[in-house]
Parts: sequence; C-alpha cells; structure tokens
Amino acid sequence: MAASIIFDQSRLKAYDGLMRLCEFAGKPEEWQQTLWNALLTDKELYDAFVYYLERHALPDMPKCGAYSLTDCYVWQLERDNLRRDTGKNTASCDKEDMVLRSFMMMADMRKCPDDYMKKLSDWQGMDQTM
Repeated sequence: MAASIIFDQSRLKAYDGLMRLCEFAGKPEEWQQTLWNALLTDKELYDAFVYYLERHALPDMPKCGAYSLTDCYVWQLERDNLRRDTGKNTASCDKEDMVLRSFMMMADMRKCPDDYMKKLSDWQGMDQTM
C-alpha cells in the first residue's frame, strides 16, 4: 500500500506570487531570495504576504512597535515622491515595488527595530497608532 502524501501548495503559490511581483518590479533574484527567506522565518510576515497576494491590500498585522506595513508603504511612497521630486503619487510610480520594499523593510525592522525607530519617529507623514 502506497503512503498518502499530503502536500500543501500554499507555499508554492506564495513563492510564485513573490516571483511574479519581483519580475514585474524588476527585482533581481538575489533580492527575491532574501525576501523569501525573511518571509519563511517570520510567520506573521509570511501570513501578511499571503493576505496581500489574495486581496491586493496590506493587512494591519504584523507590526513592529506601533508601525505597520501600511506605515512602511507610505514611507516608501513618500521616498519615491522625493526621488521623483513630484510630491504626489503619480501613475508612473511602481506600487508593486513599493509593496515589496515595504515587506523587506518590515522584515529588517523586526530584526533590528532600533535602526528604524528613530528614522520613522522623525518622519512627519506617519500614520502611527498610539
């Protein structure tokens, strides 16, 4: 009798979603693997990424201190606006790239929160929950 193998394809779908987003955003494979490893080592962040893939919206969790993925996204958006010197969210901004950078930022922030807390607390545009 052959043993039944139960295979959860959710990780394959998440990895495929990450590959597609990274390809669309022009991220190199090394960057993609770094984010994938970060997602695999942080269940809350992984679950948030799956949530994003399924709903194309950022969830409220995970957080680092009072900062959420949405705070990371808005921070990335404002940095993009400064780089382009537009001051507004234009149609030409790469929102998928900013989402990916937001996940990477949250992964880094959860590893080394002190490196980000000062940077974000000095930021004028934060949507921080007290």
